Amino acid sequence: MKNVVLNYLRKEMPLPNVWCPGCGHGIILTAIVRAISKMGWSKDEVVLVSGIGCSSRAPAYLDFNTIHTLHGRAIPFATGIKLGNPDLKVIVITGDGDGSAIGGNHFIHACRRNIDINIILFNNNIYGMTGGQFSPTTPNLANTVTTPFGNFDQPFDISKLAIAAGATFVAKSTAFHANLLEQYIVKALEHKGISFVEAITQCPTCFGRRNQFKDATSMMKWLKEHSITKSKFDKLMEEDPGSIGKDDIVTGIFTDRNDLPEYIEQYRNKVQELLTQEKKHGK
Repeated sequence: MKNVVLNYLRKEMPLPNVWCPGCGHGIILTAIVRAISKMGWSKDEVVLVSGIGCSSRAPAYLDFNTIHTLHGRAIPFATGIKLGNPDLKVIVITGDGDGSAIGGNHFIHACRRNIDINIILFNNNIYGMTGGQFSPTTPNLANTVTTPFGNFDQPFDISKLAIAAGATFVAKSTAFHANLLEQYIVKALEHKGISFVEAITQCPTCFGRRNQFKDATSMMKWLKEHSITKSKFDKLMEEDPGSIGKDDIVTGIFTDRNDLPEYIEQYRNKVQELLTQEKKHGK
């Protein structure tokens, strides 16, 4: 698996990439590619769909079927692709701004419909590509270009939103925990129905330098020290809830269930049923 990423790169693209030094997006991209490789899927049966943002640059580097859509509209495009050809493996790559702000309604409705697509959200807590404005996941009191005296909003927990909206697979990891992230993505790709993986990552350029992080290494160290597994979190909630920090990131698989029908399968079965009825009655 050491050089598996090289097998999926577009050779005509300028490398290494457009991301800033220290950005965690390359780590997440590697986890995605390694997960796809483990699934044994061919390049032609995979479609990567992205919107606008730093994360949305990722598909351009990969030799799959790719489509770069409008800001916040990756999920509707992905839905149309999956409806048109259910055999395709459709993966949405989005960010915290693209996926939970302008694309938020599309996100929750895809979750409630249980469409068999995979959403991987790169969460760096900021609008990085457009200069560092605050996003729905920017921590409370954090400094950004548009909140120079601190962000007074409470941050969105997108994984909780996905669960509340009805997603049947939800997991979270960080760029520091790359191997676990890869494992969660594999499980997401294996899942039938909507799957959502939130990948917490660092933005040293737009977020870190305004919030007392001296470099990308210190941000990675912060991710390591402030991450707590779901099993440990649940135990502490029972025994010592006061020991859980307000900024701690709970990681793990939060839900993995198969009790809901998959939307597109239902849709196509109904179409086939109606066509059979028409044929039977000579219409």
